[in-house]
Amino acid sequence: MKVIITDPIAAKGVELLKAAGIEVTEQPGLPPDELIKAIPAYDAIIVRSATKVTAEVINAGTNLKCIGRAGVGLDNVDRKAAEAKGIKVVNTPTATSITVAELALGMMLSCARSIPQATASMRAGKWEKKQFKGTELYGKTLGLIGSGRIGTELAKRAEALGMTVLVVDPYVKDAPYGRVCPLEEMLPAADYISLHVPRTEETYHIINRDTIARMKKGVFIVNCARGGVVDEEALFEALQSGQVGMAALDVYETEPVKDFKLYSLPNVIGTPHVGAQTKEGQERAGIGIAEKVRDALLGA
Repeated sequence: MKVIITDPIAAKGVELLKAAGIEVTEQPGLPPDELIKAIPAYDAIIVRSATKVTAEVINAGTNLKCIGRAGVGLDNVDRKAAEAKGIKVVNTPTATSITVAELALGMMLSCARSIPQATASMRAGKWEKKQFKGTELYGKTLGLIGSGRIGTELAKRAEALGMTVLVVDPYVKDAPYGRVCPLEEMLPAADYISLHVPRTEETYHIINRDTIARMKKGVFIVNCARGGVVDEEALFEALQSGQVGMAALDVYETEPVKDFKLYSLPNVIGTPHVGAQTKEGQERAGIGIAEKVRDALLGA
């Protein structure tokens, strides 16, 4: 059995595959046209988020039996094309739940205390103590859109900090942490809104001009989920008007970002889609996906 890995995974994951007698080729950053030429020789492919496993790649994979995504989302895998050819698609939905939840919490704390802006001020040689009066998370309300693994981990941490958590998720009646309620109830009540949903037809632009208008004035919005669940133009306007006090973003409608319009605003902070990027999270993802691909190929 032969596996090609086109996005880097933890060394322990590679070792696990080799120990099972699987031949492993590591070619991170392989261009799409070269991947299409190479894929017929392999029984499985392992990717993270950079490689796009398109229908063209899948159809070229004449020996392909399994597609492994080291991470949560499967946006970069054409699952319909894989299903049509009977190719198994596996991922690691639990590996980076804590990782992403901690980033979202870090974003909330950074918004509350203007940590990035204060750091930039200090780097500029300024001492603007009076300009950085913040707020506490304690006693505030967090509105969660999505109560999956990551949302649940964030809710648990928010409650530990003394926050009230309102959960919006039409697919659950009860949540382990926080109280489930309709979107209409959460929007005007939340001081912070954090998104933890995949990008689907249902969630596309779930944060838009209409929903923003119904939010509490000065609300802080955090998106460590998927680009496209927030209407970036509507968010830009709301940040300018003050309807949204601050936004913290890790994901974007177009990646990599080419139009940094949002970052022209002082009340926007963000990161370049690093939600899953911790040593611990990536090791769990690498080992987890290696185990699933091994089992899929060897029939365990």
